[in-house]
Amino acid sequence: MDGSADARSPTLEILLVITVVFILQQLIAFVSQPLAFVLFTLQAPVLADPWALVTSVYAHSGVDHLLANAIALAVVGFLLERHTTRARFHVFFLTTGVAAGVFQIGIASLFGVDAALLGASGAVFGLIGYLVTGNRLSGRLFDRIDLSGRATLAIFILLAVLVTLVTAAPGVALAAHFFGFLLGLVAGQLNLLRPPRNASLK
Repeated sequence: MDGSADARSPTLEILLVITVVFILQQLIAFVSQPLAFVLFTLQAPVLADPWALVTSVYAHSGVDHLLANAIALAVVGFLLERHTTRARFHVFFLTTGVAAGVFQIGIASLFGVDAALLGASGAVFGLIGYLVTGNRLSGRLFDRIDLSGRATLAIFILLAVLVTLVTAAPGVALAAHFFGFLLGLVAGQLNLLRPPRNASLK
Protein backbone atom coordinates (compact mmCIF):
# COMPACT_ATOMS: atom_id res chain seq x y z
CA MET A 1 0.00 0.00 0.00
CA ASP A 2 1.36 3.40 -0.93
CA GLY A 3 0.25 5.06 2.33
CA SER A 4 -2.72 6.90 0.87
CA ALA A 5 -6.38 6.02 1.28
CA ASP A 6 -7.92 4.62 -1.88
CA ALA A 7 -10.75 2.40 -3.03
CA ARG A 8 -9.07 -0.54 -1.30
CA SER A 9 -8.80 1.24 2.03
CA PRO A 10 -10.32 -0.97 4.77
CA THR A 11 -11.40 2.17 6.62
CA LEU A 12 -13.34 3.40 3.60
CA GLU A 13 -14.79 -0.07 3.11
CA ILE A 14 -16.07 -0.18 6.69
CA LEU A 15 -17.46 3.34 6.39
CA LEU A 16 -19.35 2.19 3.31
CA VAL A 17 -20.59 -0.95 5.05
CA ILE A 18 -21.94 0.88 8.11
CA THR A 19 -23.66 3.40 5.84
CA VAL A 20 -25.31 0.69 3.74
CA VAL A 21 -26.31 -1.26 6.85
CA PHE A 22 -27.85 1.87 8.36
CA ILE A 23 -29.90 2.45 5.21
CA LEU A 24 -31.05 -1.19 5.28
CA GLN A 25 -32.02 -0.76 8.93
CA GLN A 26 -34.23 2.19 8.08
CA LEU A 27 -35.88 0.41 5.16
CA ILE A 28 -36.57 -2.75 7.16
CA ALA A 29 -37.74 -0.75 10.19
CA PHE A 30 -40.19 1.09 7.94
CA VAL A 31 -41.78 -2.28 7.17
CA SER A 32 -41.30 -3.93 10.57
CA GLN A 33 -39.58 -2.49 13.66
CA PRO A 34 -39.46 -5.88 15.42
CA LEU A 35 -37.77 -7.47 12.41
CA ALA A 36 -35.15 -4.71 12.24
CA PHE A 37 -34.50 -5.16 15.94
CA VAL A 38 -33.96 -8.92 15.59
CA LEU A 39 -31.73 -8.57 12.54
CA PHE A 40 -29.40 -5.86 13.82
CA THR A 41 -29.46 -5.84 17.63
CA LEU A 42 -27.38 -8.03 19.92
CA GLN A 43 -29.17 -9.25 23.04
CA ALA A 44 -29.08 -12.12 25.51
CA PRO A 45 -28.74 -14.96 24.89
CA VAL A 46 -26.21 -13.91 22.26
CA LEU A 47 -26.41 -17.21 20.37
CA ALA A 48 -30.18 -17.02 19.99
CA ASP A 49 -29.72 -14.74 16.96
CA PRO A 50 -26.12 -15.57 15.95
CA TRP A 51 -26.14 -13.26 12.91
CA ALA A 52 -26.55 -10.30 15.28
CA LEU A 53 -23.03 -10.94 16.57
CA VAL A 54 -21.86 -9.54 13.23
CA THR A 55 -24.67 -7.25 12.09
CA SER A 56 -24.79 -5.39 15.41
CA VAL A 57 -21.18 -4.27 14.95
CA TYR A 58 -22.07 -2.40 11.75
CA ALA A 59 -25.55 -1.20 12.75
CA HIS A 60 -26.40 2.08 14.50
CA SER A 61 -29.32 3.50 16.44
CA GLY A 62 -29.49 6.84 14.63
CA VAL A 63 -27.70 9.37 12.45
CA ASP A 64 -25.85 10.92 15.41
CA HIS A 65 -24.65 7.50 16.54
CA LEU A 66 -23.51 6.65 13.01
CA LEU A 67 -21.69 9.96 12.49
CA ALA A 68 -19.90 9.80 15.85
CA ASN A 69 -18.50 6.35 15.14
CA ALA A 70 -17.77 7.15 11.50
CA ILE A 71 -15.72 10.22 12.41
CA ALA A 72 -13.76 8.37 15.10
CA LEU A 73 -13.18 5.45 12.73
CA ALA A 74 -11.91 7.76 10.00
CA VAL A 75 -9.49 9.56 12.34
CA VAL A 76 -7.98 6.36 13.72
CA GLY A 77 -8.50 3.97 10.84
CA PHE A 78 -6.59 5.89 8.20
CA LEU A 79 -3.59 6.05 10.56
CA LEU A 80 -3.56 2.36 11.41
CA GLU A 81 -4.33 0.91 8.00
CA ARG A 82 -1.01 2.18 6.68
CA HIS A 83 0.79 -0.37 8.84
CA THR A 84 -1.28 -3.48 8.29
CA THR A 85 -3.14 -5.45 5.65
CA ARG A 86 -6.79 -5.06 4.67
CA ALA A 87 -7.58 -8.56 5.91
CA ARG A 88 -5.96 -8.01 9.30
CA PHE A 89 -7.70 -4.67 9.70
CA HIS A 90 -11.14 -6.11 8.92
CA VAL A 91 -10.64 -9.18 11.13
CA PHE A 92 -9.42 -7.03 14.01
CA PHE A 93 -12.32 -4.61 13.66
CA LEU A 94 -14.96 -7.34 13.58
CA THR A 95 -13.35 -9.46 16.30
CA THR A 96 -13.00 -6.61 18.78
CA GLY A 97 -16.49 -5.39 17.93
CA VAL A 98 -18.05 -8.80 18.55
CA ALA A 99 -16.03 -9.39 21.73
CA ALA A 100 -16.93 -5.96 23.12
CA GLY A 101 -20.60 -6.56 22.37
CA VAL A 102 -20.64 -9.97 24.03
CA PHE A 103 -18.84 -8.53 27.04
CA GLN A 104 -21.43 -5.75 27.34
CA ILE A 105 -24.31 -8.22 27.20
CA GLY A 106 -22.55 -10.56 29.61
CA ILE A 107 -21.94 -7.83 32.20
CA ALA A 108 -25.54 -6.67 31.92
CA SER A 109 -26.80 -10.23 32.38
CA LEU A 110 -24.71 -10.65 35.53
CA PHE A 111 -26.61 -7.74 37.05
CA GLY A 112 -29.95 -9.01 35.79
CA VAL A 113 -30.32 -6.26 33.20
CA ASP A 114 -31.91 -6.96 29.82
CA ALA A 115 -29.48 -5.20 27.48
CA ALA A 116 -29.70 -4.65 23.74
CA LEU A 117 -26.68 -3.41 21.82
CA LEU A 118 -25.72 -2.17 18.40
CA GLY A 119 -22.94 0.04 17.07
CA ALA A 120 -19.29 0.03 16.04
CA SER A 121 -17.97 1.85 19.09
CA GLY A 122 -16.48 -1.28 20.70
CA ALA A 123 -14.48 -1.94 17.53
CA VAL A 124 -13.52 1.72 17.18
CA PHE A 125 -12.30 1.79 20.78
CA GLY A 126 -10.27 -1.30 19.93
CA LEU A 127 -8.55 0.62 17.14
CA ILE A 128 -7.94 3.57 19.45
CA GLY A 129 -6.44 1.29 22.10
CA TYR A 130 -4.21 -0.30 19.49
CA LEU A 131 -3.01 3.11 18.38
CA VAL A 132 -2.05 3.98 21.97
CA THR A 133 0.24 0.98 22.52
CA GLY A 134 1.08 -0.13 18.98
CA ASN A 135 3.22 2.87 18.06
CA ARG A 136 7.00 3.04 18.29
CA LEU A 137 7.05 5.60 21.10
CA SER A 138 4.92 3.42 23.38
CA GLY A 139 6.96 0.37 22.45
CA ARG A 140 10.19 2.06 23.48
CA LEU A 141 8.61 3.31 26.70
CA PHE A 142 7.42 -0.13 27.78
CA ASP A 143 10.78 -1.65 26.83
CA ARG A 144 12.57 0.82 29.10
CA ILE A 145 10.17 0.38 32.01
CA ASP A 146 10.40 -3.42 31.70
CA LEU A 147 7.19 -4.23 33.57
CA SER A 148 5.93 -7.73 34.26
CA GLY A 149 2.98 -9.04 32.29
CA ARG A 150 0.65 -8.64 35.27
CA ALA A 151 1.78 -5.07 35.93
CA THR A 152 1.32 -4.16 32.28
CA LEU A 153 -2.17 -5.66 32.24
CA ALA A 154 -3.04 -3.78 35.45
CA ILE A 155 -1.94 -0.51 33.83
CA PHE A 156 -3.98 -1.32 30.73
CA ILE A 157 -7.08 -2.05 32.81
CA LEU A 158 -6.66 1.20 34.74
CA LEU A 159 -6.18 3.14 31.49
CA ALA A 160 -9.26 1.46 29.97
CA VAL A 161 -11.31 2.39 33.05
CA LEU A 162 -10.18 6.02 32.84
CA VAL A 163 -10.94 6.29 29.12
CA THR A 164 -14.33 4.68 29.67
CA LEU A 165 -15.21 7.13 32.43
CA VAL A 166 -14.10 10.10 30.33
CA THR A 167 -16.30 9.01 27.44
CA ALA A 168 -19.26 8.07 29.64
CA ALA A 169 -22.65 9.45 28.63
CA PRO A 170 -26.30 8.40 29.00
CA GLY A 171 -27.10 5.39 26.84
CA VAL A 172 -23.45 4.61 26.11
CA ALA A 173 -22.33 0.97 26.27
CA LEU A 174 -19.60 1.54 28.85
CA ALA A 175 -18.61 -2.12 29.22
CA ALA A 176 -18.22 -2.46 25.44
CA HIS A 177 -16.05 0.66 25.31
CA PHE A 178 -13.94 -0.60 28.21
CA PHE A 179 -13.41 -4.09 26.78
CA GLY A 180 -12.84 -2.92 23.21
CA PHE A 181 -10.23 -0.40 24.38
CA LEU A 182 -8.56 -2.99 26.62
CA LEU A 183 -8.37 -5.50 23.78
CA GLY A 184 -6.86 -2.81 21.58
CA LEU A 185 -4.22 -1.96 24.19
CA VAL A 186 -3.20 -5.61 24.51
CA ALA A 187 -3.24 -6.16 20.74
CA GLY A 188 -1.12 -3.05 20.21
CA GLN A 189 1.42 -4.24 22.78
CA LEU A 190 1.62 -7.53 20.88
CA ASN A 191 1.66 -5.78 17.46
CA LEU A 192 -1.07 -8.07 16.18
CA LEU A 193 -1.86 -5.87 13.20
CA ARG A 194 1.72 -5.87 12.01
CA PRO A 195 2.06 -8.29 9.08
CA PRO A 196 5.10 -10.54 8.59
CA ARG A 197 8.06 -8.65 7.11
CA ASN A 198 7.83 -10.53 3.83
CA ALA A 199 4.09 -9.78 3.46
CA SER A 200 2.86 -6.98 1.22
CA LEU A 201 0.45 -4.39 2.55
CA LYS A 202 -2.63 -4.90 0.42
